Amino acid sequence: MLTQRTDLAAEARELWRQSAAAAGELPGVEARDDEREGFRQTRIRITSLEGARALGKPQGTYLTLYLDGLERREADAFPRAVRAVAGALGELLPAEGGVLVAGLGNRAITPDAVGPLVHDHTLVTRHLAGELPLVGIRPVAALSAGVLGTTGVESSQLIRAVADSIAPGCVIAVDALASRSVSRVCTTVQLSDTGIAPGSGVGNHRRALDRETLGVPVIAVGVPTVVDAGTLTADILAQAGRPELDPDALAGLGGSLMVTPRDIDSRVADLSKVIGYGITLAANPGLALEELELLLS
Repeated sequence: MLTQRTDLAAEARELWRQSAAAAGELPGVEARDDEREGFRQTRIRITSLEGARALGKPQGTYLTLYLDGLERREADAFPRAVRAVAGALGELLPAEGGVLVAGLGNRAITPDAVGPLVHDHTLVTRHLAGELPLVGIRPVAALSAGVLGTTGVESSQLIRAVADSIAPGCVIAVDALASRSVSRVCTTVQLSDTGIAPGSGVGNHRRALDRETLGVPVIAVGVPTVVDAGTLTADILAQAGRPELDPDALAGLGGSLMVTPRDIDSRVADLSKVIGYGITLAANPGLALEELELLLS
């Protein structure tokens, strides 16, 4: 049987409703759509083990932002997208304590480079404590954890060592994800308070980063950059209105093949900047976007 692969809670809920032919909501799952900065937002809260098992996601809160205006290069899309990410992240951040931003992924592989590029666009302030009169500035540290194949160290081990050393109030882990629909690739951002499994977007699951493994709350920020080949084929067939073609016949199609847009480099660059700026403004809401651009230039 073909399992349509997705790391997005919103898509997992859609798949459950399709498979169950259900008009109502799954017990233990609360969901609603709203808007933030002119972008659609889906809120999903998984409150029971039944809901977690049905969706294949840990219990917690998932916020999905649909930043389609960014892809269309709308005039004000960038500042609105930054404020949208900052606002959503602000709902999940603890009120106090420092922040450790961990960029996960491989900088040499463009669809997996979201985390390292977000690291480049994050304003770090922890080293300035006591040096400058930065009233109201929250201590933020950041690292690009790399991947096991290039460092010889599990990213979870590296992040745990840093977290033990600097004792942040929370960790924000940023990574690439996989979507079931090409329409959501590089147009959505998922934020959750459940932690993350590094490498999930490119099919290389490593040890999870969560409160249990790091000892502090872990907020996951993910961008879908790829679609599994079999999943993509099933999605295209559905969009083409060909229900007579059995999706199960696609099981195993393409093996480990992952599909990504041809302009993935520019899309990843845009979204990484949006997320890095959004993280900084969420940690330091007193900063204006114009001030942040000056500080990072």
